[in-house]
This record gives sequence, structure tokens and C-alpha cells, in this order.
Amino acid sequence: MKLYNTMTRTKEEFIPLHPGELRMYSCGPTVYNYIHIGNARPSIVFDVFRRYMEYKGYRVTLVQNFTDIDDKMIRRAGEEDTTVRELGEHYIAEYFKDADRLGIRRADYYPRATEHIDDIIAFIRVLVDKGLAYQAGEDVYYDTAAFPSYGKLSGQSLEDLEAGARVDINERKKNSMDFALWKGKKPGEPFWESPWGPGRPGWHIECSVMAIKYLGETIDVHAGGQDLIFPHHENEIAQSEGATGKPFARYWLHNGIINIDHQKMSKSAGNFFTVREICEEFDPEVVRLFMLSSHYRNPINFSRELLEQTQSALERLYNADGNLGYLIRNAPEGPVSAEDQKFQNQLPEYTTDFENAMEDDINTAGAIGVIFDLIREINTYAGPDRPKAVLCAAREELIRLTDILGLMTKKKGKLDGEVEDLIRQRQKAREDKNWALADRIRDDLKEQGIVLEDTPQGVRWKRQESSSVNS
Repeated sequence: MKLYNTMTRTKEEFIPLHPGELRMYSCGPTVYNYIHIGNARPSIVFDVFRRYMEYKGYRVTLVQNFTDIDDKMIRRAGEEDTTVRELGEHYIAEYFKDADRLGIRRADYYPRATEHIDDIIAFIRVLVDKGLAYQAGEDVYYDTAAFPSYGKLSGQSLEDLEAGARVDINERKKNSMDFALWKGKKPGEPFWESPWGPGRPGWHIECSVMAIKYLGETIDVHAGGQDLIFPHHENEIAQSEGATGKPFARYWLHNGIINIDHQKMSKSAGNFFTVREICEEFDPEVVRLFMLSSHYRNPINFSRELLEQTQSALERLYNADGNLGYLIRNAPEGPVSAEDQKFQNQLPEYTTDFENAMEDDINTAGAIGVIFDLIREINTYAGPDRPKAVLCAAREELIRLTDILGLMTKKKGKLDGEVEDLIRQRQKAREDKNWALADRIRDDLKEQGIVLEDTPQGVRWKRQESSSVNS
């Protein structure tokens, strides 16, 4: 497995700190609103990375934080006439709803900043004691000049960063690039007691504290969007390595930005979409496939036209699986010919090609291409006279690869079995010439988006909302 490490700007062979383990931290959202599609991209991409590493036999520990105290949350709580805590609880619950829709598996830990105030205070005290942080009034700042390698992740020196910085009117800071570890209390804001007076943590400190608490002083992978490289991840490195004297993360992975109709996504431009809004128009699995159809480090253009194209691609996946299921139900148990055996022997080659793509810096676009190559081969081969064993092997290959990407999940739902039961009831009603019952079952299924097709070989069915044939 080779990963592009933002720190070195090269692809490097992934060598875990602990053999057979992957310890990974992924920056989560600030919970003051529904997550937007920019939040969704890293969550989906790094969910697939986790799935793939588990498929390869790694024991993965994933930590994703929730920022549940910051300026945005305080402002939003005031606008909604609620408390910051209640606001956070609400939007964390809504986050899980959206993440579940997108097929994002739960992390092992979801630490929140407000639940780790004592840990944060203790961490800041270490930095102060080591001369890496200083108190100014009731605020505490990190002294970037005291950390010689500050800027190494973004590839800029402290002098270059200071030259490009906006004029800082905070005269209490030693220099413009110093950042807050602890913010003194302001009227009407939540606060906690500390050695420096009542206040609350700055944004950057929480990730250092929680990553180290749950994963150790050096972690394998730290992931997030490119917009977090500076200043957030740069500051995390300064804090963490300043406190421990050890490398913070061995590999830094960053996904590209999202543009909306070729323009940068922003609230001011009016092209800012939440996952909730998009999923009202498109199946969440369409969004997932769309996010995986480009290499994660590349910028991605988000438009309804492209989502519609992705919807058609997803339908091809379901149609291929549904057609195989239909053929398997009616396939003969007969002997396997040389032609059948040749096809079956070629199936593992697709796993090899899929793995080669994934191990080249999580190339999900290439992996998806392999899946569609497999589908073309299956569609060319599959037919009503093919032996059941070979058709089952082809379907197992398709399911194995799509499972790693978290795709074609609907085929595993209980609804499939329920539909099959209703179809059998309808067939029995037709045999009994109970046409009213047969029609009622057909109509009920249609209301649920299930369309039946009577054929000489039996009944086939598909989901109307995605035109997906199912078994």
C-alpha cells in the first residue's frame, strides 16, 4: 500500500508503527449545522480506506472528533435561542443520520472537546512549562517562534507565513502566527475554570489532545480536507510534537476540495449544499459513488448533471447483480464446460486489479473502473444455460469488490426477502385464480417502488426509484 504523504509530498509505502495495526485520526465537523457535501467527501473516502485495510487484515482503530465548542457554535446557539450543549447534541444526532445514509461506518471513538476539558488543560500546562506557550491576560497562546519546524506540513517557513498573514490587531500576541490554546471568558459564553482563569479551549488543541489520548503519542494516519493543512494541522503538529518530542503522525492524507458547477463552494456564493438537501433529490448511494469516482486528492466538480450520470452508473451495478440473481435462481446444476471454467478462472484477476488500484494511494476511481470491467465480462458471459456454480462465483466476485467500497448495500436489506415472500403469495393467489388478491399485492409493491415483470421463466422485480433489478 502506497500513500501520498502531504508531509513529504511523495507516495510512500505504508509501514504501520505496530505490525498489523492502523491507528487513524480523521478530523470531524463542528456541530453547529447539518454536514455539507464538503464534510461528506473525507468521511466517505477515508471510510473506504478503513474498509480496505480491514479487508487486508489490519486491525483498524479510527477516531473522529466532534468540535462542540467554538465561535460558530456560540453564535448559532444565540441565533436559535438554545444552549451550546443542546445545539451540539442536536447536530451530532443529525450527523449520524446523514453519515448512516451515506454508508459511513461508525468510528471506534467520537470524542468531543467539551468532554476533555481536563485533558486539554493538562496538555496546555505541559506546553507552558516547556516554554512553548505563554499567558496573555486570561488567554494562552502557542509561541510558534519557539517551534523551529513550524510550517513543515504546508511547506512554508514561519517568516513566509508571517509575511502573507493579514495584519493582526491582537497586541497581546508575540507574533501574528501565534494561535490560541485557551480563550478567556467573554460575557454570555460557556466557560470552564483553568489555571489561567475561566475560559474555553481554542480550536486546534482538541485534536492533539484527543488523538494522543485514544491512539498514542505517534499515530499512523491523520486525515482531513486540504483546507485543514494550514493552519489547523500545522498547529496540531506544533502542539503535539512540542509536548511529546515525538513525530505526531507518520502519514498525512488530505482530500481535494469540492467545486459546485466549477465554482468554489461557499455560502456567500449561494452554492452551499448540505448532505440532507442533496439526499432529498438523489439516493445517498449515488452521492457515495460520485465521491469515489474521482481520485480523492483531486478537486471534484459537483453538479446535478454529474449526479444523474452517477445514478445511471449505480443502476448498472444493481442491474448486473439483479440479473445474476435471476439467472442463479433458474440456473441448471449441470456440468461445467471448458468455456465456463475459463471464465471462472479469470475472476480472481479482477480482485488483483482492484487491489492494485486501491494500493496505489487509495485509487477508488481505478477500483470502480475494475468493477465495471467485471460487469461487462459478466454480461457477456451470463445466460440462462450457464451453470449455477459459475454464476454464483461471478456474483461473489462482484459483491466482494463492491462491499469494500460500501456500494450495492440495498441488496442485503430485509426488504428483498419480504418482496420475495409477497411475490410467492401473489403467485399462489394467481394459481388459485384469486385475481383480486394478486392485483392488490402487485399494487402494494408498486406503491413501495417495486415493479414486477412476468416472464416465461418466472417473476423478475426491480426498484422503480433507481431502476435496479434485484434478486
